[in-house]
Amino acid sequence: MEQRVVLVTGGARRVGAAIVRAAHAAGARVVVHCNRSRGDAERLLAGLEATRPGTTAIVQADLLDHARLAGLVEEAASRFGRLDALVNNASSFHPTPLESLDGAAWDDLVGTNLRAPLFLSQAAAPHLRRTRGAIVNIVDIHAERPLPGFLAYTVAKSGLAGLTRALALELAPEVRVNGVSPGAILWPDDGDAYPPAERERITVQTPLRRTGTPEDIAGAVKYLVFDAPFVTGQVLAVDGGRSIAL
Repeated sequence: MEQRVVLVTGGARRVGAAIVRAAHAAGARVVVHCNRSRGDAERLLAGLEATRPGTTAIVQADLLDHARLAGLVEEAASRFGRLDALVNNASSFHPTPLESLDGAAWDDLVGTNLRAPLFLSQAAAPHLRRTRGAIVNIVDIHAERPLPGFLAYTVAKSGLAGLTRALALELAPEVRVNGVSPGAILWPDDGDAYPPAERERITVQTPLRRTGTPEDIAGAVKYLVFDAPFVTGQVLAVDGGRSIAL
């Protein structure tokens, strides 16, 4: 396990940081991608380096810059001489009602949630084939059940679920490709998107009657990367049962 190298996009904060911590705790070396959260990434990795020096690295890039994606993967792979897993976690999330949806919002949401995972996976594929590695895409339960008012995000995540299954066929048998679909885990930093009454409604609607934690998602990712050698093409809902109650 200590030889494995995991690249996590958007790994500096929130769910991404939990995934990084879980992979590192499992013994892997981690490469954290960030864009505007370099300070958060440095603080996160400083703590990990204190426990196992020389086992972390940072790569910085705007995932909307298509020309940068292949280089990002090559930079990550060069840090430790190999790449065993790619976790496509980075995501934009904001409302786009049909009547106000414009090209800029579409490009942002589809760019981060679908286009970047596709072309990062394309660039990572040769490395992952050599190591018989894995890709995990962070999808969303609303990929299957559209979220009203979030049209572009819903479409992008639906595409990511389809991409997960298609890549599983394209990259088999050397590379496994799976997804994790979170339910309510962390509320957005923008509190206006989910006011208290809406948060309460969602929590009550969830069969387990609580929101999840970033560690819930990180545990599922760890399983799919390290402990599921006969699992590919699957999207695992980690949502407290909400997807069966919508």
